[in-house]
Amino acid sequence: MRTLLCTALLALAALATPQARAGNLLDLAVVDRDTGTTLPTYTHAGKLYVAGTPGHRYAVRVTNRTGGRVLAVLSVDGVNAISGETADTDQAGYVLGPWESTEIAGWRKSLDEIAQFNFTALPESYAAQTGRPANVGVIGVAVFTERTQPAWRKRESIAQEAAPLPPPAPVSAPAEAEAGTTDSRARAPAAKAVQRRSERLGTGHGEREYARVERTTFRRASNRPAETLAIWYDSQRNLVARGIVPLPIARHEPRPFPGAFVPDPPAR
Repeated sequence: MRTLLCTALLALAALATPQARAGNLLDLAVVDRDTGTTLPTYTHAGKLYVAGTPGHRYAVRVTNRTGGRVLAVLSVDGVNAISGETADTDQAGYVLGPWESTEIAGWRKSLDEIAQFNFTALPESYAAQTGRPANVGVIGVAVFTERTQPAWRKRESIAQEAAPLPPPAPVSAPAEAEAGTTDSRARAPAAKAVQRRSERLGTGHGEREYARVERTTFRRASNRPAETLAIWYDSQRNLVARGIVPLPIARHEPRPFPGAFVPDPPAR
């Protein structure tokens, strides 16, 4: 079994609020940081959706529902929120202690800093800016339970596992450049995809913010996630147009019997 190094958030437990997606191991919700509210969720075709406000900062709230540590590998728009790699379940994630709840508010830049998550137009999203627009609009978490460590385990093995994580991918580096592709025809499909979806929301690479974390080790009980959760998002307008979010009810509803008696008509 491969041992992976992960990052543990040292954050205070969040206040109890209704969770968007209750799994067996983890609860997942999206919080609008500018209003301080947990975004309501809407169910459509077996998926959960939230409506984001363009320009607003947001955080992903994860809550451990178990009495043991769990590893949460966070994907935003198909990108690992710690390393900046195209997301896969075998990558680095956040470790939560028993019953711990915390909010992940940005792309991890170092042990001390994040670049804030914010709702923005798809072409301005981090994924699109790095040549990966295909999976913009979804937040996912792969959850792993921890393998029990034997008491006789050597300290040397622990030290070997504590190797540093790879540095985050730079914002300006497109996926094609990382793969060594320079043919303009290879970049055309991605550019066209951005153009077609320019009105959709994505997650931007916002301002830097202090968010201290520390390294820890975590040995997965299995190579496969014990649970996978996902929430899709877009603007309120787009979700209403797609029939996912109902139209707002008018504040004033006409009443068939507004009064008791017939008044005199106005004098002429």
